[in-house]
Amino acid sequence: MLVLNCSTKLQMLEKMLRWSFPVSLKVYGAVMNINRGNPFRKEVVVDSWPDFKAVITRPQRQTDDLDHYTNAHAVFYKEPQAYQELLENTNAINWGQIFQIKRLQDGICGISRAVALSKQVDVKASSFQMCSILGSVRHSFFFLIYFLYSLRMDPKFTLAYLDISHSSLLNKTWSRGGNPRCEKYLANLICSFPSACVLDDKGYPLSWSLTDQFATMIHSYTLPEHRRKGFSRLITTTLAKKLHSCGFPVQGNVLEANLPSVSLLKSMNARFLPCSFFRVIHTPFQFLTKPH
Repeated sequence: MLVLNCSTKLQMLEKMLRWSFPVSLKVYGAVMNINRGNPFRKEVVVDSWPDFKAVITRPQRQTDDLDHYTNAHAVFYKEPQAYQELLENTNAINWGQIFQIKRLQDGICGISRAVALSKQVDVKASSFQMCSILGSVRHSFFFLIYFLYSLRMDPKFTLAYLDISHSSLLNKTWSRGGNPRCEKYLANLICSFPSACVLDDKGYPLSWSLTDQFATMIHSYTLPEHRRKGFSRLITTTLAKKLHSCGFPVQGNVLEANLPSVSLLKSMNARFLPCSFFRVIHTPFQFLTKPH
């Protein structure tokens, strides 16, 4: 196991991961952020270098054992056995805390369950459709120009960025939120990565989306009373253009059952990738009876 601390090697890794799109996208997004100031304090672990067969991005420092939002890892492997051996290495991942693994390869769920069982850790997996929104940037350019003009004509609405003061509202409206750890996590994301929102004349967010530490667009949401006004399309297009202009992949995850979001993305010519996105939350048995 090696920790890549050398900036030259990390730049090389970023280029090498492009050869394995789309299944390397989560790790690629994390490595891009590491190479651009590392605002979320991540680091990279590989089984070997330069001919690596497995990569894990992980928190750089000790974190709250119950905070699976911050204790998030992205993984990519070329050989399942190399990844399993890296996962079994107690120095690669802290198995004594609740953490999540994000990946785009089907085999990782089985490997996680096999290793977790021996370490007395519970595993829960969720799957999502993965999509590339780059097509929507081009397709919605004229819509964006039209809508921005409309916003200027209507003083009640303003296109802006999220502010840390909005984290409480985002926490309450996120399906994965509703707790202090999530609110702190969202506040950190807002401070660290691009976001977009529509504000009313009192500065209250009506519609928004933000970016996580894996360069993925997340928590795209519009307040129920302001839906079907084009805000979601505006926010998605605006944030996608911002990410694209900074050189980041424009990617997002959506639940297959979330039909309004799936329909919106299809109408924007988003490309649904052949691989699914999996989020696997690992909880040590000792924490299963405790709220987290």
